[in-house]
Order: sequence, then C-alpha cells, then structure tokens
Amino acid sequence: MKKILITGATGNIGREVIRHLTTLSTDDQLIAGVREVAKAQQIFQTFPKLNFVRFDLEDPQTYSNALEGIDRLFLLRPPHISDVEKYFSPLLSTAKALKIREIVFLSVQGVERSKVIPHHKIEILIKEMGMDYIFIRPSYFMQNLTTTLLVDIKTRRQIILPAGKAKFNWVDIENIGEVAAMLLLQFTSYKNKAYEVTGYENESFYTIERLINEISNHPVKYRSVNPFLFFQIKKKTGMPTGMIMVMTMLHLLPRFQKEPIISHFYEQITGKSPTTLRDFIQRESAQLT
Repeated sequence: MKKILITGATGNIGREVIRHLTTLSTDDQLIAGVREVAKAQQIFQTFPKLNFVRFDLEDPQTYSNALEGIDRLFLLRPPHISDVEKYFSPLLSTAKALKIREIVFLSVQGVERSKVIPHHKIEILIKEMGMDYIFIRPSYFMQNLTTTLLVDIKTRRQIILPAGKAKFNWVDIENIGEVAAMLLLQFTSYKNKAYEVTGYENESFYTIERLINEISNHPVKYRSVNPFLFFQIKKKTGMPTGMIMVMTMLHLLPRFQKEPIISHFYEQITGKSPTTLRDFIQRESAQLT
C-alpha cells in the first residue's frame, strides 16, 4: 500500500486525478493536500475513503506535516505562482529530506523548448534533487475556455488573447486526470520519463469561435490583440502580473513555433480516444452561454 499525496486537490485537474484514483485504486491511501480542510471535505463528501491534510504551497510551515510519511507525490504548479526558487525549491528540499523519492509532476507540452516558463525550471529542479519522476506534459487545456477565458466570454462575448492564428493542441482535463491517476498507480513501469498527453486536433481560436457559434445560440468573437494591449486589459481586471505574463507567453510563443506534436499516449495507456473539441464544447455549452 502506498500513501499518495495529491496537491492542488480542489482545482480542476486535482479533482479529476482524485476521481480517477478512487475508481482505479483499492489499496492505496489517498491524501488531498488542501488549504482549507473543512471546505475540501464538503467538496469531496462523496469520497469517504479520501483523507485530507493542510497544504499551502505559499506557506512553507505546512510542508513537513503534509509530506510526512508520503510515498508518492502528485505535484502541480498553481497558475498564479511563477517563482520557482521561492516556493518549489524549499518544497522539494523538504520532500527529499523526508525521503520522498517518487514524484509525478504536471508540466506542459513543449517545456523542453521554453526555458522561460516555470515548468522548465521545476523539471530541472526535480532531476537535480535525484528523485524518481514522471513528467506529464499536456497540451492546451480545453477547460481554459471554462475557467481563465470564461469571464470575457460571458461578459464581452469575446475571447481576447495575443494568439493570432497560432494553432494549439486541445486536450480535456478529464483525459489528463485519468492518465495522471494511472501513472501514479503504475509509477515503477513509467518512471524517469516524460509523456505528452494531447488530443488529436491542432486548431486556432478562430476554429473555437466557429464551433462555439455553431453549437451555442450566444455568438462569441475571437479578438487577437498585441501583448501590450493584452497586459493592459488584464491588469484592469485585477489579474496578477505574474499570471498575465504566463498567459502572454502561453499564447504568444506558439505564433512563432511549429504546430504542436500530436501524441497517442492517452489512447495507448487507456485504450480510448481523447475528447474532441466539438464534444467538449457541446458538453460544456451551458457554461459558455
């Protein structure tokens, strides 16, 4: 039996990882690392076997207690945290001191070519610590449409980004969570490698605009803006500067890169095809109106 700690447990990906883990695992002890235990217990009240521990990446005093006795760690980077040296270095040092040697880290596709993004530094840090690892490198989340981009969609009926005509590979977080759960449970068979998790479609935001407008009765317009205007727009909404910079890099850099590589790893490990864009937008159409 392994003790598995899932960080970011109440976020979109963390919830999917836990949902799939509770379906697939019968013996392992699953522990959700959360900022507010009572709130998380309400969120996961249909998961009676799930345990909870207070964990806050921005509060180093929570590290030791949360990591004590853990065998395997699922680690992700909260979107608003970009300072790797300040947060991830002490966290991983604590994990190493407590003899945690197995980490599944949620990285990002193309991280090996984008040294400026935090995920690149975190991958290097994990290797330097001498830990066994699995790096999951997913492509662009379909759920960005229902999270970070949703306010503009609902209030302006616009998708505002510095992405131009760049094509992104779109993947469903439900697919990522399923892969992460399987890798956490089969760690030894897949360790010390990176795996890209993608969908089968490379499409621009102009295609997203078209699909939403075909499926929904509430039209959306994709508006490509330069990075300086994007910064000003998002700053006025109160978005933290660090997150604006990450979003800018995420959507600007693909304009100058080749189309994303399509991976078949999801199908190889699960035996299923990944979610299509049309199916996702149809499934989430109520949120997008």
